[in-house]
Amino acid sequence: PDLAGSYNNIGMVYNNMGEYSKALSSYERSLEIKKIALPPNHSDLASSYGNIGNVYGSMGEYSKALSSYERSLEIRKIALPPNHSDLASSYNNIGMVYNNMGEYSKALSSYERSLEIKKIALPPNHPDLAASYNNIGTVYDNMGEYSKALSLYERSLEIKKISLPPNHPALASSYGNIGNVYGTMGEYSKALSSYERSLEIRKIALPPNHPDLASSYNNIGMVYNNMGEYSKALSSYERSLEIKKIALPPNHPDLAASYNNIGTVYDNMGEYSKALSSYERSLEIKKIALPPNHPDLAGSYNNIGMVYNNMGEYSKALSSYERSLEIKKIALPPNHPDLAASYNNIGTVYDNMGEYSKALSSYERSLEIKKIALPPNHPDLAGSYNNIGMVYNNMGEYSKALSSYERSLEIKKIALPPNHSDLAS
Repeated sequence: PDLAGSYNNIGMVYNNMGEYSKALSSYERSLEIKKIALPPNHSDLASSYGNIGNVYGSMGEYSKALSSYERSLEIRKIALPPNHSDLASSYNNIGMVYNNMGEYSKALSSYERSLEIKKIALPPNHPDLAASYNNIGTVYDNMGEYSKALSLYERSLEIKKISLPPNHPALASSYGNIGNVYGTMGEYSKALSSYERSLEIRKIALPPNHPDLASSYNNIGMVYNNMGEYSKALSSYERSLEIKKIALPPNHPDLAASYNNIGTVYDNMGEYSKALSSYERSLEIKKIALPPNHPDLAGSYNNIGMVYNNMGEYSKALSSYERSLEIKKIALPPNHPDLAASYNNIGTVYDNMGEYSKALSSYERSLEIKKIALPPNHPDLAGSYNNIGMVYNNMGEYSKALSSYERSLEIKKIALPPNHSDLAS
């Protein structure tokens, strides 16, 4: 078992470094030793399956992650009492995978099962309860139910304020999540103040080049980008990148994320060649760091397609968008919202090319998926009706255009705050 512990620890370090294949082989070596040394349903075996699940989750191999987490849960059900906190941890991990797969109702039921156990097993203001409220909030956030997400994130923050010291890094995470929701709702000044509160705590709590500081600068950059304050966005994103370069190995996926974000700002500024080179730098790192069909690679091809589309290089845009879609089809479940985004982008290119029937069928395919994957008044549905209306308008089918635009507006009125900029458009 001591050797198993050593392999486990080595795996943990590789996982933190983003070297997932090395992490996997260390964790599996640890598991092999445990299988020989321990009885078949020993709780240490469950821990190993959990760690292996974590790596597969990071690699975007969600079905493998799920089967590892479920194996871990099976053992814990046999080895532990029914309300042991480790069972809560298993349900939490399963919820996380379902959330990443876009299976939000399954994610919700797993996270809620986890919370139920924690309520029995732990004192009322234990930080682990805060983590549960946070995770449930994340699912609602992904579902576009922003007010529910916000109230859960705030519930999580309340518990942390009671149970933790005033500048604990976990408080910073809560302010970050609250900032994310405000950002999505278009309430940028509230988002900014949440992110800045998060950054203040991290500056006190963490060493100067900790990756979480990079995350804070990244979030602040994102808000400035959405506000159209591109020079501020750029300086925040570059500050984030500087920290990551010090804190992380040279081909860590988080570096790829930074180059990607810098590319987005240049794209918005109309500096397309700079955007392209940032996006391609990001893609290079992802190709080294991640498995060939990881969803993050699809994101890179998507962004490169977006720049080509903005440059009017429609055939290049189309081939990048289609490459992105191919990866998503392999990596994600058939009705994942990210597939809808791909069909939407392909529709945009066809629309720009004047190939309206192709544009329409892509937009309608996108809408079909969104109807399955998302709640009925999610803002992304409004985007689809808007795009379909635009094509009908271009085709001169004005009554169809009108009814699509009106459907879009109805959803926006329900889904968004009354002064959100999307209502104007």
